[in-house]
Amino acid sequence: MLSRSYTNLLDLASGNFPAIGGRGGRKRLPRVMTVPGIVSELDDDQANSVSSDVQSSVSQDRIIIVGNQLPLKARRRPDGKGWSFSWDDESLLLQLKDGFPEDMEVIYVGSLRVDVDPADQDDVSQTLLERFKCVPAFLPLEIASRYYNGFCKQQLWPLFHYMLPYSAEHSGRFDRSLWEAYVSANNYFSQKVIEVINPEDDYVWIHDYHLMVLPTFLRRRFNRLRMGFFLHSPFPSSEIYRTLPVREEILKALLNADLIGFHTFDYARHFLSCCSRMLGLEYQSKRGYIGLEYYGRTVGIKIMPVGVHMGQIESVLSLADNQWRVDDLKRQFEGKTVLLGVDDMDIFKGINLKILAMEQMLKVHSSWWGTAVLVQIANPARGGGRDLEEIQREIQQSCKRINEAFGQPGYEPVVYIDHPVSIAERIAFYMIAECVVVTAVRDGMNLTPYEYIVCRQGRTDASSESGSSVGPRKSMLVVSEFIGCSPSLSGAIRVNPWNIEATAEAMNEAISMSETEKQLRHEKHYKYVSTHDVSYWSRSFILDMERTCKDHFRRRCWGIGLSFGFRVVALDPNFRKLSIDAIASTYKRTKSRVIMLDYDGTVMPQFAINKTPSAESGRHTTKIHYEMADAPKLTNKGKTLYKQNMGLMPTSRRDIY
Repeated sequence: MLSRSYTNLLDLASGNFPAIGGRGGRKRLPRVMTVPGIVSELDDDQANSVSSDVQSSVSQDRIIIVGNQLPLKARRRPDGKGWSFSWDDESLLLQLKDGFPEDMEVIYVGSLRVDVDPADQDDVSQTLLERFKCVPAFLPLEIASRYYNGFCKQQLWPLFHYMLPYSAEHSGRFDRSLWEAYVSANNYFSQKVIEVINPEDDYVWIHDYHLMVLPTFLRRRFNRLRMGFFLHSPFPSSEIYRTLPVREEILKALLNADLIGFHTFDYARHFLSCCSRMLGLEYQSKRGYIGLEYYGRTVGIKIMPVGVHMGQIESVLSLADNQWRVDDLKRQFEGKTVLLGVDDMDIFKGINLKILAMEQMLKVHSSWWGTAVLVQIANPARGGGRDLEEIQREIQQSCKRINEAFGQPGYEPVVYIDHPVSIAERIAFYMIAECVVVTAVRDGMNLTPYEYIVCRQGRTDASSESGSSVGPRKSMLVVSEFIGCSPSLSGAIRVNPWNIEATAEAMNEAISMSETEKQLRHEKHYKYVSTHDVSYWSRSFILDMERTCKDHFRRRCWGIGLSFGFRVVALDPNFRKLSIDAIASTYKRTKSRVIMLDYDGTVMPQFAINKTPSAESGRHTTKIHYEMADAPKLTNKGKTLYKQNMGLMPTSRRDIY
């Protein structure tokens, strides 16, 4: 069933959200205050109305995983009537379930990769919920295109990969209508989450840059919701991010999550720098945990690179036809040294740079003529555009030039595969490759090196009494220093992919290295990859989210602010509002007084300062100035000077001090 949607996108983008209703009969939190104001304006009885003693344990709860796409494959039935669905085993959202407790229920919310006719959407929704515990978000076609192909792929994706829109043809200028579509799509996802959520018992884990403003929609509806967010792409430096016109809206939306995850320390550091420079927030590090204090809430920062699904790779390795594929490739490349590249076709993967480095290696090290082969697998592009077309054209021209210059009968130095390759075929290529080369100029994580390492370890031989591993058990990696997995691979040869000559020398070094050295480096890598797999990553994240949210039902909370300035103010249960009468009485009785005047953010952060003084505050300030000017310790000359500087009396032209 389609959820209610907003008709005015301008109201939506400006934050004028009407209340979103949920389905009846579900356990819900008491009403909370969500009006603009300051904490001192709220009475104690209002705070007590949202207190709760609910205790939770992650092993007893349910988690809702929200991603842009559901971990499902869909295809039309042969008769053209209806759809057939199955799990997508290569989807990260499906694989991360292995890290959760067995009794934890998992519900998925996301869109489908196919367009379902509106007449069939109710039946499809019911089927997916019953069979897969998936809740599809059917976005209107116009919004879906402007949200994904527009704001996500034309604005966020290039910017997060350090590409600025210097011209209308290059990446594209900021378009407010695309931002409105992005906000509208995030609202559609929030409605689907609200349909199935039990806010007191459920965790919500939001994934990737497609849904960065979703935390605000959900936090506005449930101010004690336990919610995490993980960014799977790079987060750019503040100098790049600050060029985004909606930079503060996105930062504030992310801060409505309880835990924000990144693959590397650099990505987290860039995010913290943006919060400091644009919002005036400073982070604290305590006992290995990083947190941002945001209106009484501590927003946790999680740094944990994702891993591969060990079970999936090992199961493919054990298939009977896997060895047949490997043997066939060995015959095809007999007597050759294979370097392998496996990349998605996009402008940031550096495929063209890798091929140029191969050409340079053959020029400088002629001993590899006739023996060294670069097999480049290019997975189909997820987007389009002029830049991508130029890259594809350059790759094809480079491959043709190199093969004509260095090829000979029975030998092609570059084998370019630009059609879809199954996981079984990909693993077979891993098994025969002496080295994997990754030259992405910017990439969030890139799991290709991890997959290669596991495949080169081989499968466990069940027929052997010792359960020994059947496989080469040696590997070499040449990886770009600009990808997320690079810091965790200490035995890899790191390169600047823009330096063609250095990359060529690294490739030569990798395939020329001794067998013993290859084995030592492989053992080091395999030990890390096998113990830090996808289940370790998801288990670590959910445990940190539980730790971050442990005080949710103990604190007093108020939701305040409009639009993307909405936030939850959380206070200790012992907090009491200061009494103005008590302060005034105490002030009059004291003999020694210290008056602290704020200027330029010395006491309060800049974003919390109302710089327009009220008439009442002006009268109080003037009264204080008169009292200080008449202080007995000041001389008559000092009193006159003070009053003149404060504007309490005119300055004579003859008065010179």
